[in-house]
Amino acid sequence: MELIVKFILSYLLGSISGSLLLGKIKKVDIRKMGSGNAGGTNAFRTMGGTFALGVLFVDILKGIISVKIIPFLKLGNILTTNMMNMEILSILCGIGAVLGHVYPVYHEFNGGKGVLTMVGILIVLFPVALAICLTMWFITLILTGYVGLGTTIACITLPICTFIFYPHGIFSPFGFFSVVVAIFIIFNHRHNISRMISGNENRFYKIMIFNGNKK
Repeated sequence: MELIVKFILSYLLGSISGSLLLGKIKKVDIRKMGSGNAGGTNAFRTMGGTFALGVLFVDILKGIISVKIIPFLKLGNILTTNMMNMEILSILCGIGAVLGHVYPVYHEFNGGKGVLTMVGILIVLFPVALAICLTMWFITLILTGYVGLGTTIACITLPICTFIFYPHGIFSPFGFFSVVVAIFIIFNHRHNISRMISGNENRFYKIMIFNGNKK
């Protein structure tokens, strides 16, 4: 029962989309702008840096709360005492938050791609992997200008980091989680990958170190 209740709480928290929440304040719906996605990249492209920073804060905070606070909530006399159970509970709450971000119940199940919420989860559960994944993301971005490719490389890097650095590696509950969530987020970027292959994906030329003077 505890797993179900806390999973649902995490899902409902994850369903609070930063871009759509701030969009209501600005009276805009970024799902009708740019790429049509409710994630941070489209928020930056369509609404600018200040708006995108607000989205980043909200969406990362959801991931942090889902694994840092919700698993430890006391629900009546229900307590979690086994450390392995607590690890599994935290991971399931993290999954709930990511699913809520991608399929938000408050917004017709049309949300973002789960990246920023996953960043919040990794801040708490595996900061070493987050640092390595962000490094790979940034290197890919400045070399290619493709945010989606950077995210894909970062997702591939996560299970590798888990295998090398996490206790019990890929065979731990977090190891299973890292593989599943990496595949899930890459799947959410399938349209970006398709556009990259066809040469129609947007690029951040200004951040590229070899951009051929393109803007």
